[in-house]
Amino acid sequence: MLRKFIIDYLSFSRKDRIAIIALVLIVCSVFLLPLLFTGYADSKKVVSDTSWIKAMQNLEQKQSDSAAGYSNDYENNYGGFQYDKRTGSFTNKPKGELFYFDPNTLSAEGWERLGIREKTIHTIQNYLSKGGKFRKPEDVQKIYGLFPDEYERIAPFIKIESQPQGFGNEPGYSNLPAVGEKKTFPNTPKYSVVEVNTADTSALIALPGIGSKLAQRIIGFRDKLGGFYSVNQIAETYGLPDSTFQKIKQYLRANADEIRKININTATIDELKSHPYIKWGLANPIIAFRKEHGTFAKIEDLKKVMVITEDVYNKIAPYIIIVH
Repeated sequence: MLRKFIIDYLSFSRKDRIAIIALVLIVCSVFLLPLLFTGYADSKKVVSDTSWIKAMQNLEQKQSDSAAGYSNDYENNYGGFQYDKRTGSFTNKPKGELFYFDPNTLSAEGWERLGIREKTIHTIQNYLSKGGKFRKPEDVQKIYGLFPDEYERIAPFIKIESQPQGFGNEPGYSNLPAVGEKKTFPNTPKYSVVEVNTADTSALIALPGIGSKLAQRIIGFRDKLGGFYSVNQIAETYGLPDSTFQKIKQYLRANADEIRKININTATIDELKSHPYIKWGLANPIIAFRKEHGTFAKIEDLKKVMVITEDVYNKIAPYIIIVH
């Protein structure tokens, strides 16, 4: 029985032996070939050349330094070089001559003689024509368009004549003077009252603590609103400190007749949402209400819109008009 079992199950023919040997060789090849290729690859490993990366970094650094140097040189010397028509070339001689002057009385020709650019001279003349005054030499720095190196060149020659201080109403006096009239208090400088709905940047810059950026922001906010119905709205201007607003508040007036109003019965949703007090949160409900209930008969009908509270209504009502 054992011999028959061995002959039947454990004996192999010649073909069987060849097949087994071939199968063993294939299995060994599958396991050994990856090892052979790995060893070959390691022996001929390519070392990556990173020198080009270093070269690019050095080039970028040089370009950055060069650009920074050019920018600094330009900023420091942009007013130092002038074109000389007589020689047909540039010269680093400062343009204009220096002499003592009072910026409050100097004519346009005088500013030109100092070497100040025509556009800047126009800004200065406009500022003075609106009632602005230079009370100390440092005030000249606030002129929009006057470069720092230009101011430093003329600063030692600024001589502002002293002006007698006026004595007007005591602080707390309720009546505001007319536009252009000086409102003065004891021991305080004089400023012109400004109508904020028609004023330009020059008139605003003349007020204490207001530079060109704040003046532009106030006018930008005014234009988006359509005008101010109260001087207190100016306090909402982005970046305007409350301390500065409290200083200038007494010199401001707002004529509500100058306000640009929106016809609520014909305004599109884009027109409504562009208003700083309405935006999308109110524009969409207003348009939806108008579509459902028809045109508004009176401004007070806005209160019927669910999202419009009494406070919201009082804020936007001055900018609304009903036209059928």
